[in-house]
Amino acid sequence: MGLKEILEHHIVDHIWSWAVFGPLKLPISKHLLMMAIASVILLVVFPLIIRSKSRALAPFRAMIEIIVLFLRDEVVVPNLGHKGAAYMGYFSTLFFFILLLNLLGLVPYGSTATGNFAVTAGLALTTFALINFAGIKEQGLIGYLSHIVPKGVPGWLYPLLFPIELVGLVTKTFALAIRLFANMIAGHIVILAFISFIFIFGSFGVAVGLLGVAPIAVGLVLFTLLLELFVAFLQAYVFVFLTAIFTGSAMHPH
Repeated sequence: MGLKEILEHHIVDHIWSWAVFGPLKLPISKHLLMMAIASVILLVVFPLIIRSKSRALAPFRAMIEIIVLFLRDEVVVPNLGHKGAAYMGYFSTLFFFILLLNLLGLVPYGSTATGNFAVTAGLALTTFALINFAGIKEQGLIGYLSHIVPKGVPGWLYPLLFPIELVGLVTKTFALAIRLFANMIAGHIVILAFISFIFIFGSFGVAVGLLGVAPIAVGLVLFTLLLELFVAFLQAYVFVFLTAIFTGSAMHPH
């Protein structure tokens, strides 16, 4: 398997077949499989762990509880206020779904679905919908639209600033998709670059490639894998944290 095929295996989506539902034609692909696995874990495995009385599963229950409490006390409630607890279901699901997709990309024969811009764009669209839903629910439609442009702006500037603020709202959520996509795809590219050093320098001789460069390259790959494990958690947190900030700003414009 060449470098191009290895890169495509972990990053590029592989469409196996197409499912036809009347006028709709949906792809059955590897990234879709990763999302299905993550969904099954969230819908089936997590509830079983949470409701189980088994002592063997107690550490997993504790980890889930710690993460949910952290999201509630340090991310959601500080940004959304006391009404933020009502949105905990969404934020918890968003965090664990992104985290699982990130971690599945590190599993052998797995694939990083969050390295697919279509996936991250879909997640960003849910954030965009939440921002507007929460803002309208908290302030009412008229109040929400009136606060898109900050108060105190001269009236003659309002027609100019209103479309700019609308573009800014879309851009903020679009940036979420770009940020997650770029960070998750970058790690795989760096790992493959380190591995390729072995073959590049190996062309100068076996001693140079295997004895000189290989130990250093393998060490860098292991370090990058550990870094990717950290990034998997970090990017899930960053996505949820920024979503909470944007949603809180829509709910409390002052």
